[in-house]
Amino acid sequence: MVRPQAPGKRLPRGEQLAWALAELATERVEPDAEVTAMVVNRLVDNAAVAVASLVRHPVASAREQALVRPSHSGGGATIFGLPPEERAEPEWAAWANCVAVRELDFHDTFLGAEYAHPGDNIPPLLAVAQHTGRSGADLARAIATAYEVQVSLSKAISLHAHKIDHVAHLGPSVAAGIGSLLALPTEVVFQAIGQALHLTTSTRQSRKGEISTWKAYAPAFAGKTAIEAVDRAMRGETSPEPIYEGEDGVVARLLDGPDACYLVPLVERGEPRRAILETYTKAYSAEYQAQAFVDLARRLRTRLPDLGRIAKVTVHTSHHTHHVIGTGANDPEKLDPHSTRETLDHSLMYILAVALEDGVWHHERSYAPGRASRPETVALWHKISTVEDAEWTRRYHASDPAEKAFGGRIVVVLSDGSVLEDEIAVADAHPLGAHPFDRPQYIEKFRTLAERAVAPFEQERFLAACESLVKLGPADLGSLGVEADTDLLATAGGGLL
Repeated sequence: MVRPQAPGKRLPRGEQLAWALAELATERVEPDAEVTAMVVNRLVDNAAVAVASLVRHPVASAREQALVRPSHSGGGATIFGLPPEERAEPEWAAWANCVAVRELDFHDTFLGAEYAHPGDNIPPLLAVAQHTGRSGADLARAIATAYEVQVSLSKAISLHAHKIDHVAHLGPSVAAGIGSLLALPTEVVFQAIGQALHLTTSTRQSRKGEISTWKAYAPAFAGKTAIEAVDRAMRGETSPEPIYEGEDGVVARLLDGPDACYLVPLVERGEPRRAILETYTKAYSAEYQAQAFVDLARRLRTRLPDLGRIAKVTVHTSHHTHHVIGTGANDPEKLDPHSTRETLDHSLMYILAVALEDGVWHHERSYAPGRASRPETVALWHKISTVEDAEWTRRYHASDPAEKAFGGRIVVVLSDGSVLEDEIAVADAHPLGAHPFDRPQYIEKFRTLAERAVAPFEQERFLAACESLVKLGPADLGSLGVEADTDLLATAGGGLL
């Protein structure tokens, strides 16, 4: 139970959320086979979307920033795209790799009271594991811990309701994961979690209006900040306390206020950390709530041979979908063909129009220059609107996984007055979807996205390393990087500092 402390009173550490998270992180619980298998899937998934983004400007810039900070301490961490011996200090390798993973909005997600991309935990944990000589088993345990913390926080504490960016849950989860990785004392992890939260709490403007390249950098900043927070805490430095419950703490001043009460569902002592199994990845490079609608559009277009006959399309969906990527956001940029790619991948209206026209979704072609400005696309795009539907909102927040849904119902009115309707609860790739992702689908996604960037022998080497994760020793974690074609990297769009 998380409540702000009464004025003038001291809250014992045992009653503070940050301490409970630190205790969770410092209890050594090894992941079971199912969790370990999913950790491997997410390592493959992260690498897939990272190598697909290597030549994009934000990724190239972040990589260049890391390269001018090589490791001088004998350790260091690998950077996506570069040879394993070319290493940077771990916080900067984490920075570059997280930007690469996040850039295309194409990796895993968890949706609860708050939104999360828990795969963002992996780059900083891998970087620290490489730098400090940990094993693959250590890394698997740390990733399971970080997912557990971020998912638990996201289930209970809404940040977006107060216009706070979701990476405020990521800073603490990375700090907890590093604590698990390094087997740190609870006191050290407690201090690191407090610092990480304090420094990664920012406004949600990064995902509002004209969305900028900072969207990819925000989780990278959180991961880098968490690494630095752990480093300071290991040196004996302390953090604001109590960070969540303090009279001027995060809950009282930034979230629900001094009368707030949150129930954060944490695992009991000795209980396995299985939250990663509640998360789900993407088949398409777009915001998660759009995933199911791409699948529905592909199904609908076979019944709509002439899209020019469409008079109006109304999407009945959850509060979140309507207000974040729908017309309920009141963002004119979501209807503007000159908007950034980052904005378009958060516009359900654009995504639905293109999916209806093309019958496919591609991480490059669907956002290519000129694609959004086609007159027929703009005409269809501007006929689409969203409305909140109470039942879809209820299902979005359902605790029963069989009921939880991230889709909606589409009503298409044609020019002759006839109506076509269909609905979808979850994306096809969702664990309960028509074609759920498992190891073969993660591998196919990696091979498809790596095709033009990574040589076939390097693809196979990387996949073999991932599948041998728990057998990897401290000297082997460099094999979890991916080296790209040097000619490809020469075309990257950064600007040397």
